[in-house]
Amino acid sequence: MESEHTREEKPGITRKTLFKAALIATPVPLLIGQVPALARDAAGTGQTLTPTPYCDDGDDPTPPQIEGPYFKPNSPQRSVLPGAGTTLTLSGYVFGLSCQPLANVLLDFWQADSNGAYDNVTYNFRGHQYTNAQGAYKLTTIVPGLYPGRTRHIHVKVQAPNQPILTTQLYFPGEPRNSTDTIFDPALLMTVRTVGTGREATFDFVLNVKGGPPTSPPPGGGTWKAGVTYQAGDQVTYGGATYRCLQGHLSQAGWEPPNAPALWQRV
Repeated sequence: MESEHTREEKPGITRKTLFKAALIATPVPLLIGQVPALARDAAGTGQTLTPTPYCDDGDDPTPPQIEGPYFKPNSPQRSVLPGAGTTLTLSGYVFGLSCQPLANVLLDFWQADSNGAYDNVTYNFRGHQYTNAQGAYKLTTIVPGLYPGRTRHIHVKVQAPNQPILTTQLYFPGEPRNSTDTIFDPALLMTVRTVGTGREATFDFVLNVKGGPPTSPPPGGGTWKAGVTYQAGDQVTYGGATYRCLQGHLSQAGWEPPNAPALWQRV
C-alpha cells in the first residue's frame, strides 16, 4: 500500500547522512527559524514537490506495518486532543506533487502523553480530521513526552481520497535524542517556535499524488498579507473583521488572524 514511498538503502556516506549531521550540529534558534522549508514556499514556481517520507519504527514485525505498536484504528474525529502538558498547536497544508493543496485529506494523529506513555485502552491523544477546501489542517494538542529509546515525535497517517496511506512521524528541532534515534529523519522536522507558555509548529505534507486546485478560493480579503513583518499594536483587516497584533512576527500562510489567536486579537 505504501510501495511508492520505499527507500533504497545505499552503503557509505549519503547526502541524507550529511544533511542529518549538519542539522544536528546546527544551533536551535537557526533550526527553528530556517528548517525545514515549507512546501507552500514552492507554490507558483511550477516545480514538482518531493513526497513526504514515511518512517519505520524499527520494532515492527514486518516492514509494511510501519505505524508502530501503538496505533489504534477508529479514533474520534476531532482537532483538539485535550490533556495536561505544554500546549502545542500544529498547523499546515497537504499538497500534491504539483504544489496544489488537497482538500478532504484524512489526517489521523496519535502520540504519547507528557510522561511518554500511550493510551491503548481509550483514545486519549488520538484523533482524526480532514483538510478543508484550501488543503489546511490544524491540531491542538500537547508536546509529547519522551518514549524510551526514541526522540520526541508525533505519529500521523495521511490519506487523500481514494489514494494510498502515508504513515509517518513528525519531529521537533533541537532535541538531543534526534542524534541517537535511528528512525529520525530531518525531512520530517517541524518548524517550531515558543509562544507564551505554549509552542506553535508548522508542517506541510506532500503526498505522492498529482492533485488539483482547491475546490474554492481561500477565505479572507483585507489588509493582512503573508510575508509581512508585523509589530505589536499593528492593525489589519481580514474576512471583514479588524485585528490587533499581539506580538511581533513575520506572517505566513496558515497564520491568518482567525487561525492565530496568540498573534492576533479581534477588535
